Amino acid sequence: MSSNHSKQLSSKQFAALTAGSIGVVFGDIGTSPLYAVKEIFREHLTMDPSHILGVLSLIFWSLILVVALKYAILIMRANNKGEGGVMALTALALLATKNSPNKKQLIIMMGILGATLFYGDSVITPAISVLSAVEGLQVIAPKLEHFVIPITLFVLALLFLIQEKGTAKVGKMFAPVMIIWFMTLAILGLNQIMQQPQVLMAVNPYYAIHLLGELGAKGFLIMGAVVLVLTGAEALYADMGHFGLKPIRFAWFGFVFPALLCNYFGQGALLLQHPEAIENPFYLLAPSWALYPMLILSTFATVIASQAVISGAFSMTKQAIQLGYCPRMNVTHTSDSEIGQIYVPTVNWMLMFAVFILVLGFESSSNLASAYGIAVTGTMIITTFLSFTVVRFLWHWNAVLSYSFLALFFTVDFVFLSSNSLKILSGGWLPLAVGGVLFLLMTTWIRGRAVLAEAIDDKKVSFEELEEKINTHELVTVKGTAIYLARNLHGIPQVLLHNLEHNHVVHERIIVLTIVTTDEPYVDHEDQQIKIRSFGSQGQFYRVKLYFGFKESPDVRYALGLAIKKGLDLDMANVSFFVGNEHITFKRRSKMPVWRRGLFLFLFHNASSAIGFFKIPVEKVVELGVRIEL
Repeated sequence: MSSNHSKQLSSKQFAALTAGSIGVVFGDIGTSPLYAVKEIFREHLTMDPSHILGVLSLIFWSLILVVALKYAILIMRANNKGEGGVMALTALALLATKNSPNKKQLIIMMGILGATLFYGDSVITPAISVLSAVEGLQVIAPKLEHFVIPITLFVLALLFLIQEKGTAKVGKMFAPVMIIWFMTLAILGLNQIMQQPQVLMAVNPYYAIHLLGELGAKGFLIMGAVVLVLTGAEALYADMGHFGLKPIRFAWFGFVFPALLCNYFGQGALLLQHPEAIENPFYLLAPSWALYPMLILSTFATVIASQAVISGAFSMTKQAIQLGYCPRMNVTHTSDSEIGQIYVPTVNWMLMFAVFILVLGFESSSNLASAYGIAVTGTMIITTFLSFTVVRFLWHWNAVLSYSFLALFFTVDFVFLSSNSLKILSGGWLPLAVGGVLFLLMTTWIRGRAVLAEAIDDKKVSFEELEEKINTHELVTVKGTAIYLARNLHGIPQVLLHNLEHNHVVHERIIVLTIVTTDEPYVDHEDQQIKIRSFGSQGQFYRVKLYFGFKESPDVRYALGLAIKKGLDLDMANVSFFVGNEHITFKRRSKMPVWRRGLFLFLFHNASSAIGFFKIPVEKVVELGVRIEL
């Protein structure tokens, strides 16, 4: 999809993409009205008009500055071949710092931290969204209040259980449901605004500034709750590859943003008339006859919001695997037509377990709100820094403009992050703990892979040395082609030498195959996807490099088909793939820190097989044990 966004879209395609983005991209930010206003007023506020208008003004200008200006207008320009999100932005920032190893290392660490915080957010979003929707029972039928937790767990269990079936069919329902949702938000809000039109005065930033000035230090706490209206802003950027820049912008400014403002201002208008409605201002916007339909619609909307976050976690995991930031996991494609629709079982069940623990542990959306925000604002501040790197060093904006960009958005993000840091003891520790554990795992994996690559590189043998070994040893030559998988881009792999030394057999044609993941999401042309070099006096040896983007799924069988088209003499019927089954041990003075060794071994031995991950024909694989000392 991403490579086509540069082409002119027909009006029908544009409308379809816009509607699709409403169904997927805006689920998280679109369900914030369920709980945001209620939570903001829990922070030392009274229900007098100046406070109500001040809160609405803070909501309005937060949405303008962060979502509209920062994400929709500026950061979405920083796309990597049409792809967005923290991983794509990290890859783009790496291009800007490729000549500085220290800066490159810093960018990678920031990208990993942003990704791990996203996982922290992925745990909380399904729990708080679905729980806040089902809590409508407390308003509609207070006697059924004790069913809130069981119903929430049932809905969430259903959501995680259907993941392996794929979201293609469910996805077709997303757009119509979310369009109805946003229209309902707007209608309910407008109904109240017409009764209290003075609420529109809140667009004046004076009310926000006056409220913060009046509250003093307590105003700092307010910002920690205001961030709840911004959750999901990152999705505008992260899902850009699926729908394109213009459809998402059009959907935001033309439909979603006005609907959200109508609802927030409508809740404010309701509170001006009925301060007691703060118990649940969202549901109390609706007339009594509409409460049960609203409960059903809200539940559907929050399930969709949760689905978008879960799918995002799957996509993020796949990108991290491709970039070498985490071990290989089984990735299942759930659609023949949509490459982005994948299912990662390990991530799914870990998320489900964590979400269930959250719901049972926190028991209400209000309690969960204290844990929400710290991960969101952490990701936002990392996005700001990575974007600054791109605009300053890759796009070469002048110093005044680029540092103004950094100063404005860093200040806004820092206010939100620091105010949310006060929530750490009351629940904010949770996403930080999730992110911290994942950061430890990812950095251990990266460090271990680097040490492993260095150890393999130290023992590398050139093709010329290989030819000399073959000519000076008595080896049996057999027909066919042997393809050896190699981690490194140079030299020959240990598994090849191991086979020659122990089996004394050499194939008439030897191919050393390396799969390379690029810093771009997609490799567009066949000429860029495959590189072939021949070695040896008799043209017996070949080095083949297959290049895949970090959003693509490596497919060795398909890529070798392209190699044959490019002139590689290869009969797939007479091919054997040799894969090294590596057994790792550590030297006493290994470069790998002692405290990381056991963790790396655990990750290494539990990574999924390269055979299935790279789509290598199983029936043609020979595995050989190789001992590597790091």
